[in-house]
Amino acid sequence: MRHDRRLTEDVEDKYQHRYLDALFIVVSCVVSVPFYTGFLPLLFWSGHCKLARLMTLLLTFCDFVGNSIKFSADDISQDVVSAPRPSSPPVKRITFTEDEIANAMEYGLPSSHTLNTVCLSGFLMHYVLSYNQINNPTSKLIGIAIVCISVGLVGFARISLGMHSLIDIIGGLVLGLAILSFWLSVHTHIDTFIVSGQNVSTFWALLSFLLLFTYPTPELPTPSFEYSTSFNGVALGIVTGVQQTYSQFHHENVARIFTPQLRLPLFIGRMLVGIPTILLVKFCSKGVAKWTLPIIANALGIPVKSKSYIPSLNALETGRKPGEAKQSGYLHKMLFFTSQDSFNVDTGIRLIQYAGLAWSVVDLVPSIFSYLSL
Repeated sequence: MRHDRRLTEDVEDKYQHRYLDALFIVVSCVVSVPFYTGFLPLLFWSGHCKLARLMTLLLTFCDFVGNSIKFSADDISQDVVSAPRPSSPPVKRITFTEDEIANAMEYGLPSSHTLNTVCLSGFLMHYVLSYNQINNPTSKLIGIAIVCISVGLVGFARISLGMHSLIDIIGGLVLGLAILSFWLSVHTHIDTFIVSGQNVSTFWALLSFLLLFTYPTPELPTPSFEYSTSFNGVALGIVTGVQQTYSQFHHENVARIFTPQLRLPLFIGRMLVGIPTILLVKFCSKGVAKWTLPIIANALGIPVKSKSYIPSLNALETGRKPGEAKQSGYLHKMLFFTSQDSFNVDTGIRLIQYAGLAWSVVDLVPSIFSYLSL
């Protein structure tokens, strides 16, 4: 009898853990980078263009700063940060998607999920209260409570799933509050520059390349640079597209969802047209970049390699004998980042494909909506 009772309790505990794990997995997915990647285009197409572009740039900023702090450059301050995730075992780590498996390869401090939740939920609350001119202290208190509950739930979920320690969560919280405070003081000036500034696209293109080459090199290989490159490209595409089409598709008087001008069936039609279009543009951008970048690099005398996108370049790189390095062109010799023998063309391909995807979200797809009267 006692044995049966113990067995029943063990089974109940097991199922309780399953339910909790499932809840925490859902929470982690809802605040993950892939979720934001899919959610932000819908925010643009729903008519909340200013909120969408500011949240996109904020997420890009959070991703760059957070992942840069997770590790330090080998030649500057190696092992100053580089805090590993909790050891598994003894901690049980639950990785439920390919993205989480990749995330587990990164360092832990600070927690990116916590940092992003603090910044994006905090900015969303600020935007909603400001846009609707809500000055009621009770409403503000409710908004702050919702943000605190969201951040606490995300932090507890990341600890429970074995992805972070308490120190990682606290680090993400502190850094997130610092970034949010900074963003709230500058976001209006940044948005004004994007929609009405001079030489915006040129400036942002130069900034994107600067961020690529100033990103720190981790002690051990991690996928964080790929994520940063992707969002760097997204920011470039968003800024370029919005700057060119602001008066047509992104001003403050565009139709918004749940209004007579943009009812729910019409918005569903936008999704059915827009999502396949941006995926097609991403595929085509990747193909064009894979074909053109090696040719351009060869013409400029810049040696390139590829780890994943162009296997033939990798084969040439690994098959080259010592002393057979390709002669560098003048451009390669003049640039300040020429300490490498060759450059990974995958970075440029990733930047272009995500810039193309983001540009299509704010320029090409709204043009199609206008043509189809969506």
